[in-house]
Amino acid sequence: MKFVHTNLVARDWRALAQFYADVFGCEILKPERDLKGEWLDRLTGLKNARIRGAHLRLPGYGEGQGPTLEIFQYDGMAQADTPAINRPGLAHIAFAVADVRACVDTILARGGALLGEVVEAGVGEKRLTVAYTRDIEGNLIEIQRWE
Repeated sequence: MKFVHTNLVARDWRALAQFYADVFGCEILKPERDLKGEWLDRLTGLKNARIRGAHLRLPGYGEGQGPTLEIFQYDGMAQADTPAINRPGLAHIAFAVADVRACVDTILARGGALLGEVVEAGVGEKRLTVAYTRDIEGNLIEIQRWE
């Protein structure tokens, strides 16, 4: 058994995929997906479902290795609340970075947001610098560096 991917449903999959490519160095993989048909209706429980999007290779893995970030956009979108750090369910994805503050600056420059503050804390015998941020669609991202 192995972990394969995490899916984000986007309002604009191309813009969100480009955000993750620009900020974190994710590679947008080919082929792009344009999925529809009776099998997808049965899978999703939706009538006339259509999904467009792509998988992104996450940083830190070799060519063709590691899980991916799957960013999909449905033709018919349900309304949703803004993700909250304390809401049950999937809360955030996390990236280890060399410089948390510089990464936060890049996220802000690309249209994302900082949720709270950049925090430094002693955790056991290590030092953690960490921040919760939001991508351009409000999804939560943890940025961390352990020393």
